[in-house]
Amino acid sequence: MPDSLLTLGWTEARDREFGPFREKGLIPGRVSLEHNHVYRVMTEGGEVLAEAAGRIKYLATGRRELPAVGDWVAIKPDTSGPRQTIAGILSRPTCFSRKAAGRGTEEQVIAANVDVALVVFALDKPMNTRAIERYLTVAAHSGAQCVVVLNKCDLVDDVAGAVAEVAVVAGQSPVHAVSAASDGGVAVLEQYLAVGKTIALLGPSGAGKSSIVNRLVGEDVLRTGDVRDWDQRGRHTSVHRQLVVRPKGGLIVDTPGMRELQLWDADDGVAETFPEIEALAPGCKFRDCGHDQEPGCAVKAAVAEGSLPAARYDSYLTLRHEQAATEKLRDAKALLEEKRITKVQHKALRDLYKDRER
Repeated sequence: MPDSLLTLGWTEARDREFGPFREKGLIPGRVSLEHNHVYRVMTEGGEVLAEAAGRIKYLATGRRELPAVGDWVAIKPDTSGPRQTIAGILSRPTCFSRKAAGRGTEEQVIAANVDVALVVFALDKPMNTRAIERYLTVAAHSGAQCVVVLNKCDLVDDVAGAVAEVAVVAGQSPVHAVSAASDGGVAVLEQYLAVGKTIALLGPSGAGKSSIVNRLVGEDVLRTGDVRDWDQRGRHTSVHRQLVVRPKGGLIVDTPGMRELQLWDADDGVAETFPEIEALAPGCKFRDCGHDQEPGCAVKAAVAEGSLPAARYDSYLTLRHEQAATEKLRDAKALLEEKRITKVQHKALRDLYKDRER
């Protein structure tokens, strides 16, 4: 396998999966940026612009089935035009997704094929542990390793206290306090980067994700902005998800700050984020206990006796209820889509019979 592809995260498993595409004369590439359905793709021969083939767009039932940042794709070379064609998408061992912002019911892929997710929050404002739990739930469901990064540690006095507070909700995920504003302030994150390995930074605006990326890369590859003084809120300096190759080895996905991070399908993510609740569940009277209204619930008993913090329990219920509501919307949308397909098929059969009768 070419070293250039290994640098981008190519593996023997992907090489085997790509076999059928290679037989058709296609070449592999990895999506580094998407804007208005035009993709920047890194290939062995360099970076190219590409669009998804019409067949991919036609068969796609939602955004999830279109290319996303971090995806490995099959490119159909075309030297006659300014853009190449994405003719196929390889499988995604890991995938970050959320319910797309707004009232609609659609899944939005944030990034694909990520090895480590860095959940980044800033210490220059009150710590929102409930928001950290939400990000960890999404990250855990993706299949990637989760790490919590507390940036701007140079702006607080009790760094150890802040780390201890977040460690309570982080579970098994490591927690690191860093300062992207100082030289060597993010050196502790080097352990998650290696040739071919991909990390992604997730978190709200103003947390300093782009600054951390620039420090890790060693140069200002992403635009950064100051936090507003009057409300301590960050500007959206990153407006697109972007995959950056690090000269020292490794790849980094920077994501825009998300004002709305709604769960899509995160049952296992919730379980991993709240391991203490999952550990109590076998003691419940009913095997399918939802830990809400059911009698004989071991989780509610732990809250009542004080061994499980009420705030932690409330956060768990909030995420579970949100997940249940999203599932209902997904089921309703799937039913409507099934009815639409059936209607189209019946019409096609009627038209076929009419043609035969003529």
